[in-house]
This record gives sequence, structure tokens and C-alpha cells, in this order.
Amino acid sequence: MDERAAPSAIRFSRAICGDLGQAERREWWIANGRGGYAGGTIAGSLTRRYHGLLIAPVGSPLGRRLILAKADATVIAPERSYPLFTNRWKSGAISPAGHIRIGSFRLDYSVPVWTYEIGPHCIEARIWMEPGTHTTYTAWLLRPQPDAPEHALSLRVTLLANNRDHHGATVVGGFAPDIAVEGEHLLVTEGGSFSLTIRARGGTIVAKRDWYRDFALPLEAERGLDAIDNHLCVGEVTLPLVPGQWRGIAASLEANPSDDIEAALKRRLDHDRSIVSTAVASSPAMSDAPPWIARLALAADAFIFARPLASVPDGQSVIAGYPWFGDWGRDTMISLPGLTLATGRPNIARRILATFSSFVSQGMLPNVFPGAGEHADYNTADASLWFFEAWRAYFDATKDVAALREVFPILSDMIDWHQRGTRYGIAVDKADGLLKAGVAGVQLTWMDAKVGDWVVTPRIGKPVEINALWYNALRVMSSFAAVLEEPDRFSAPAGAARRSFARFVRSGGEGLYDVIDGPSGDDASVRPNQIFAVSLPHSPLAGADQQNVVR
Repeated sequence: MDERAAPSAIRFSRAICGDLGQAERREWWIANGRGGYAGGTIAGSLTRRYHGLLIAPVGSPLGRRLILAKADATVIAPERSYPLFTNRWKSGAISPAGHIRIGSFRLDYSVPVWTYEIGPHCIEARIWMEPGTHTTYTAWLLRPQPDAPEHALSLRVTLLANNRDHHGATVVGGFAPDIAVEGEHLLVTEGGSFSLTIRARGGTIVAKRDWYRDFALPLEAERGLDAIDNHLCVGEVTLPLVPGQWRGIAASLEANPSDDIEAALKRRLDHDRSIVSTAVASSPAMSDAPPWIARLALAADAFIFARPLASVPDGQSVIAGYPWFGDWGRDTMISLPGLTLATGRPNIARRILATFSSFVSQGMLPNVFPGAGEHADYNTADASLWFFEAWRAYFDATKDVAALREVFPILSDMIDWHQRGTRYGIAVDKADGLLKAGVAGVQLTWMDAKVGDWVVTPRIGKPVEINALWYNALRVMSSFAAVLEEPDRFSAPAGAARRSFARFVRSGGEGLYDVIDGPSGDDASVRPNQIFAVSLPHSPLAGADQQNVVR
């Protein structure tokens, strides 16, 4: 692979890693493409509820639970022991303070890499997730040093497990699994909810059952939430360290994860290299881009995950943001071109679009996807309109006429629903061809803050970006009809919407109204929503009015 394709370096020195305040402000996050993730601070301490080595969905694509919180390693030397981990406690104590031994931290593609300095010895530690499976590897390498003394070193790894919602916290006694050692496997099971397998080839595992109480989570305290958590020690692994040989553990919800550490690391890095090389090869602009663009392409992959459906077995979707969010209609459609098309993966874009097509209801896309046994929430006026723009971007990139022909009836029906009226007062105003939206107590645009029953920014009426998107959708459908040689019943309403959109233009070159025809008249609040009337491929504004918006 061309060296230019390697992601730019992210690296922190001892000055950052050894300063707890600095090290805790730097966090790493990795994902497995199935909705699972792992994350933490470079100090090795927990500061969020969401920090852990294996957070994976159980029971639904995004029913994410904290399964393995920590694998705390201590180097055992003949004369003493050296903890490589850091813990914060409710009392305010920091014990142990293993971050002081970190010589550096970096990312090797997506893989976090620490180096620990213990006298003449240097130990490298890595954490990664197996692509496509709920398996996390934690591995250590004693680097060969010509002047290092030849005495035996080993690692003692304390395994702290849990089984809670990743938004929650655990009380002591709230997790009571069965724990057993079978050969080289440690099995941790709780009823039928989950089964955690931990393997450590070349090492020994013993079962434990000890509560580690009162971990302090300062970032949860900043959010005003319960900031104390507890984890159960389910076992302890001892690994002999041999210079130049990887030692580690595999923790998995799969029945029999591979414990070949070197092969697993190669699979992870090969996956990452493939992501980057595909992006770099996708266009001349990408091949000439600076290395940090490759880093963005690699990061984009972490947001895409499998959401299989009966109708779309290979369905995929997009995480709206780690660690809190699931997949949201609006965010997925806006991000789809950048995450998939710009990175050379139109096949993933197609699967995401097919997945969302399965959830179209009354002309609308969901705002939030459903969990197991739940119903989708459709309280969004713009996700459906972004769906048209995502399809435009996909078709422009691929010229996939077969896919367009398949989805065209769905898109046409969505237009019909908007014209005659759908949920939450979303309907075309027959008087001017603009789209109105909103009912009391429901937030429908991206400004969706709600406290109890109070919608902070209701924007009932005709919001500016909703109507820019409506005009764009009609123009997109007109072009699709031409490609498929279908009757064009979209140009006329597009023309009406464009003529009426002039009502958004404020006098004196002051940009656009945020909402018109609201319960209290027109809203002249200056908000960034108006930029969509300029940035979309089909703008309803004349050139001079576009310039006034940008200025």
C-alpha cells in the first residue's frame, strides 16, 4: 500500500500520558461493525459509564450492555509488582496510578497502543475488536531489549465484568453470574441473557467472585448523574512474558473465540488497511489528499453497523454518535454520502438505504429506530426529505438504475403523503405549495430539545430548511422520473414551492426567516437552518439571495 495512504499519526508522549488530568481528557473508541464498542481514557481509568472493553448489544441490534469493564494488568517481577492500570475511587483516591509508567500512546490505524516503561523493560499493550464479532482482544508484548536483565516477568490480569445497560450503573450484588473455568476458557453466564467467554492461550485462568466497589466516574458527575459504579471480579489470568512474543486475552460473546493473538491483530489491521486503501483509490482527490483524510475514512467505518432485517438480511445503519446514541433517520441520511460514497463504499450506502426503505410509514422515515419489541418513532419532519437527497447522492455516484427503479414507487408515495398530509401536521399548504409541520408538544426538526412536555424550540409553521428540503426533493424526483421515463408530476409543485419560498427572504439582505406562518406569525430569529437553502443541490433562491444568506 502506498505509504501516503497510512492515516496521520495520533501520538501522545509521556508529558501527556503521565499527567492524569491530561490523560483522562484523551479518550479512545473502537467498534466492531455490529453495534458493539469499547472505549476508555489513555490513562486506563474509567471516567464514564460507557467506558469498558466490551460493550455489546444483547437482545436487539442496539440493546447495548457493558459486559467486560476492565482487564487490569500488573507486571510481576522477582523484586516487586508494577500495576499498569489506573483507578479512581469514591474516596477521591487514585490507586494504583499506573499511568505514570506510560511512555507513549498512539493509534496504529484504529488500534490503541500504549508503551509502558518499567526500568530497563518496555511493554507494549494493545486493545482491538474483531471486525464483525463481539470479541475484544487485550494484548501485551515484552519488547526485546539487549541490555535488559534475564529474569522472569509475568502479567497478572484482573477481569472485571458486568451485565448492565450501558447507560446505567450497577449496585453491589446486582450482578450474580455463574462463573466456571473449563480448560483454557473462563465462562461467565447469567441466566439466558448472555454468556461471556474469556480465553488466554499460554496462560492460566482462575475463577474469582469479588466485588470491586465505588469506582468514581467524574464525567458522569459533571452531567449531574449518579457517578459511582461497581464491577465484579470474575477471574484472574496469569501470563508469562517472553521477549518478542504476544500474550493476551480474548473476551467474547461468541462461543469459541480464537485465541491466536497475532492472527487476530493481523485481521484487525488488514481490515483497517482495506478501509483506507478503498477510500484512497476511490477518486483522484482522495489519492492526493493529506494523511489526516485517511484517518477520517477509518473513523467513518466505526459508525457503520449491521442491522439485519427479514426483508434486508444484510441491512446496515449508522450510529449517530458514540457513546450515547443509536441510529437516527436524520443523522444517517445526512452522513451517508460522506461515510460511504466519499470513502468508496457505495455497496454499504445501498444497504443502508434499503434498510431505511423498509421502515417508511405514511411517507415518513423514523427519527429513532426501534429496539426489540418496540415501535419506531416518526417525530421528524426532515429525515424523510433527507432520504431523497441521500438517494440523489447515491444515484449520482453509481448510476444504479436498477436500485432507482426499485425505490421510485416508495419515493413517489412519500411525496403523495406529504402533499395530502401525514403525521404531526406535516402537509403541503394548498395555498402556496410550501410544507407546514408541527403540533403542540412534539419536536420535529433538528432543534429537538425537550424537557418533560416542554418543547424548547417548537418551530410550528413552515420552517426554512424543511421547505428548502421539500423543494430539493421535488426537483430530485423530477430528475429521477426523467431517468426512468416516468411521468413528471413533480416539476409543477416544485415551481410553486420555489415561487412561494420568496416569502422567506427578509428585506435589506438580512437572510431568511427561520419559520413563516407560525402561530405567532413569522419568526425572524437568525439561525443556521437557512444555510440549507443555499447548500442543497437544488436551491429555491436566486443568486443574490443566496449570497445574502452566506454573508
